[in-house]
Amino acid sequence: MRSSYREVNTSNASTQGKPLLTWIGILLITLEGLIHLLDAPDSFEDAAYKGLLFVAIVFGAAVASIGIYQRYGWGWSLGVLTAVSAFLGYVISRTIGLPGLPVEEWLEPLGILSLLVEGLFVGLYLLARIPHRTPLK
Repeated sequence: MRSSYREVNTSNASTQGKPLLTWIGILLITLEGLIHLLDAPDSFEDAAYKGLLFVAIVFGAAVASIGIYQRYGWGWSLGVLTAVSAFLGYVISRTIGLPGLPVEEWLEPLGILSLLVEGLFVGLYLLARIPHRTPLK
């Protein structure tokens, strides 16, 4: 049986035809970077390497947002890498602790907001990967 839909090639633009997803993705990954930018000075006080990790998240989020805006698939991939890395860092710092630092408190407000933003971005990434379908003509 023949389908009345065909998949559109989205190799370099995972949200082609989905401008709302693109803008929400840019907003979420930018918010992720801003959260870590706000918390970076305190992180440098804890340990230099922790502050540098926060700066890496800020830069990763900034570059990812540019890539997403320009409709490059790598923008979404970098955004997911950034979000998942931040999420894992939060969990590790609250369970076994980071090297040379005590285990941190779970319910820090910026940390909870960051987890929410990261989770939403990863969910949006998965949604954006669903192929865009158009009717056959």
